[in-house]
Amino acid sequence: MSEKIFKRKIYERMLQWKQESDGQTALLIKGARRIGKSTIAEEFARREYDSYINIDFSIADAAVKELFSHISDLDYFFLRIQSLFNVSLHERKSVIIFDEVQLYPPARQAIKHLVKDRRYDYIETGSLLSIKKNVKGIVIPSEETRISMYPLDFEEFLWAVNKSQTYDLIRYSYQNLKSLGDAVNRDLMRNFRLYMLIGGMPQAVNAYLESNDFSTIDAVKRNILELYIDDFRKIDPTGRASRLFTSIPAELSRNSKRYQVGSVIENATASRLGELLMDMADSMTVNFSYHANDPSVGFSLHADYDCFKLFLADTGLFVTLAFMDRDYTENVIYQKLLSDKLAVDLGYVYENAIAQMLKSAGNELFYYTFQEEIVKDEDGNKTVRNYEVDFLLSRKDKICPIEVK
Repeated sequence: MSEKIFKRKIYERMLQWKQESDGQTALLIKGARRIGKSTIAEEFARREYDSYINIDFSIADAAVKELFSHISDLDYFFLRIQSLFNVSLHERKSVIIFDEVQLYPPARQAIKHLVKDRRYDYIETGSLLSIKKNVKGIVIPSEETRISMYPLDFEEFLWAVNKSQTYDLIRYSYQNLKSLGDAVNRDLMRNFRLYMLIGGMPQAVNAYLESNDFSTIDAVKRNILELYIDDFRKIDPTGRASRLFTSIPAELSRNSKRYQVGSVIENATASRLGELLMDMADSMTVNFSYHANDPSVGFSLHADYDCFKLFLADTGLFVTLAFMDRDYTENVIYQKLLSDKLAVDLGYVYENAIAQMLKSAGNELFYYTFQEEIVKDEDGNKTVRNYEVDFLLSRKDKICPIEVK
């Protein structure tokens, strides 16, 4: 199966860095594994520079790594690296990529000296969690511009499947407050349901384009999920992180006010697992939505970080994870989304999709719950109703509540 290179919005941010930085900082692209960091870095280097060298530290040999012991003599360093890769570098017209830089910390430490030299540009890619973990004994460079990369959002997905005009229509309708009409709306929702099933992982989208077979797509997503679960076991051999991860669909399906840590790990609380939960957030495989105790002010100032909901960073992976223990053909979410009969009790799939899109657009996630007493009968008996606002966004001095139905 040949890999396609998809159009990604992050490309414009990379162009902005190149123009504004002019070699004064390296670019660090952080994100979960398998979201296309390496692909976009090399595509950018190929299109925007006269030449480039890509050092993939997942396969770099001893000769390449040994180069970084000569970082004090940059003339020698550059001569050797050009010789090893058989590539000529041109001052201010070439870039060097440090792919999976977290796997070789001395290379990341060298960024400070390389950027100061200003001869070439530098792009680093890596998992934020691994980058944070692999800093022992090195000086973390401050000469970095960091940008986050996420799975393909809905617009990027439509670009990939050659339906870009669909999103143009949505934008026009929204900006001009015009109705789309029932027929167009049905087609748009069909595309959105397809996006929810496939998700935004480049390998899954590529599998759809190559095979148009959901069994093949599901197998790709299972491989990615197993990779994530293995990664969680590496950072937490007790298995708690992987259990918290695999339990996300079940916890969302409970329609609870929060992720019940204690129902997944006996006697555990969010406060006791603070560092582990932070590691999960840093992996960028999940999205946290925190409870806003006061929705009228800055959410982060009054957020309850022990009260949260957990979503998968990719809804396609979420759909597969929900039925990870069964064959794809038994996954009722596939069946109901494809037939446009997603039941109300499966609305949490849409909630995960909205969380994914809000996060990829640069928003931090918050939600709000409250109670209201209501007079029930003529005798004055009252009942208490619980309400929840699924997501809250802050726009200048305004609060935008989002309800997912």
